[in-house]
Amino acid sequence: MKNLLLTSVIVAGIAFGVAPASAYVACNSDGDCWHTDTRVAVPGVIFAYHPDDWYFHQHWDGGDRHWRDYHDGRGYYRGGVWIGL
Repeated sequence: MKNLLLTSVIVAGIAFGVAPASAYVACNSDGDCWHTDTRVAVPGVIFAYHPDDWYFHQHWDGGDRHWRDYHDGRGYYRGGVWIGL
């Protein structure tokens, strides 16, 4: 019984101590949208950030938004082109 209680306390501590990873969908004024783990700040450029699951609730075919592939490194899309920071 003592081991069961100790195990329950440890599991509860782990469950409450682990925060979910932050992930976003970023979109710019050109309609480029992409997955990102961080919010970037670029002078003169404004991004709209949405929760990661926002992607699944959008229509990507023929609309005013265009889904861009994941890109390694820090940066953003502008006019469909990746701009590295």
